[in-house]
Amino acid sequence: MRFAFTPEQEVFRQEIRDFLRDSIPPEDDGADDGEPSEGRASKEFSQRLAAKGWIGLAWPKEHGGKGMGYIERFVYQEEMTFGRAPMGHHQTAERQMGPSIILDGNDYQKKTYLPAIARGELSICIGYSEPNSGSDLASLSTRAVADGDDFVITGHKIWISNAHVNDYIWLAARTNADAPKHKGISVFMVPVDAPGVTVKPIWTMAGSRLNEVFFDNVRVNRREMVGEQDRGWYVVAANLDFERSGIERVALNLSLFEEIARFARVTQRGGKPLLADPIVAGKLAEIAILFQVGRRLAYRVSWLQSQGKTPNYEASVSKVFGTEISQRVAKVGMELMGHYGQIGEGSPWAKLRGYVQRTYLLSVSDTIRGGTSEVQRNIVAQRGLGLPR
Repeated sequence: MRFAFTPEQEVFRQEIRDFLRDSIPPEDDGADDGEPSEGRASKEFSQRLAAKGWIGLAWPKEHGGKGMGYIERFVYQEEMTFGRAPMGHHQTAERQMGPSIILDGNDYQKKTYLPAIARGELSICIGYSEPNSGSDLASLSTRAVADGDDFVITGHKIWISNAHVNDYIWLAARTNADAPKHKGISVFMVPVDAPGVTVKPIWTMAGSRLNEVFFDNVRVNRREMVGEQDRGWYVVAANLDFERSGIERVALNLSLFEEIARFARVTQRGGKPLLADPIVAGKLAEIAILFQVGRRLAYRVSWLQSQGKTPNYEASVSKVFGTEISQRVAKVGMELMGHYGQIGEGSPWAKLRGYVQRTYLLSVSDTIRGGTSEVQRNIVAQRGLGLPR
C-alpha cells in the first residue's frame, strides 16, 4: 500500500499553489470577519475558480463538473485551505448542496442550481438548527404546509452562518405533523430575499456573526423541495455526511500550529527557548502527529468516495478528530503565550497578530456545529462498530 499521490496529482497541487501565489497578495494575512472555514468570502475569487473549472471538479460532467476524482478534490481543498483562500461564497453550496442535489434533486434543481454553483454565482447556507432542537434535529418544529403548488413555511431557525449574505437557505421543515419525528420532514431551497424571511444577527464572543432567521408564511413552489416529501431526513443525513467530509478542519489550523512552533523556537524564558522545555516539545510533537493522523483520516474519506462509496461513520471519525485538533492547537498556543495569548487582533502587544486568542474562542463551537462530538461518537459506535443504542 502506497500512501502517496500520483505524479499527475502532484502537478495539479503545484498548479493550485501557483494560482494562489498569483491570486492572493502577500499582504493578505488571512484575517476574516466570520467563521474560520467559511468566513473569508469573495464572489470574484469564486468566479475565478469557476473559470478554471475547479468548483465542482469532482462532480460528473453532465452536472456541470469537471469529472475529476475525489482525490483531486482533496488536493484542491487542502491547498485552498492552507492558502486561506476566500472561498466562503460558494464553499457550502459546492461541498454539500451540489452533491445532495445530484443525489436527490429534481430535474429543475439540477438544471438551475448546479450550473449556478459551478459558475461561482450561487451561495447557500444551512437551515437545520432551531432554538429547541439542536443535536436532536428530528424534533424541529418549523412547518411547511402544502397550498396548491406551493408550500407555506412558518418557523424559526438559529445559528445560521452567512444567512445575511447568501442567496438561499437549505431548509429542513416538518411537512407531516402526525408522522414519527424522523418521518414527515422535507427539505426546501428557500430564497433569503423571499417575502416573510427576516434575518437577525447573533454575535459570538469571538466577534464573528451567526444569524437567526424567521419565516412568516414564506411561500415557495413545490419544485423547490429536494427529494421526496416527508422523506427529508434521508436527504439531511446524506447532506451532513458531505459536510463532515473533507480536509478543511485539519488543514485550517496547520498554518497556525506552524506559527506557534516557530514562536516556541525563538521565544526565550529563563534564558532558554520555550522549545527546550521537554513538556513544551512533547505537546508540540503530539499535535504534529495528530495533524498527520487527521490528514489520513480525511484522505480515507476521499478515497472511499473515489470508490463510489458514501462514507458515513468514516466522515464522523474525521469530523471529530479534526475539530478536536483545532481546540488542542488553540489550548497549547494559549498556554505557551501566557497572558499575551489573551490579547486580540489590533493590539501592539498581541502575539501572532492575536490569532491564537481568536482561534481559541472560535474553536469552542467546532465540536458543536455540524453535529456535536457526542453525536459523532454515537454514529461511530452504532454504525461503525455495530454497538447497541
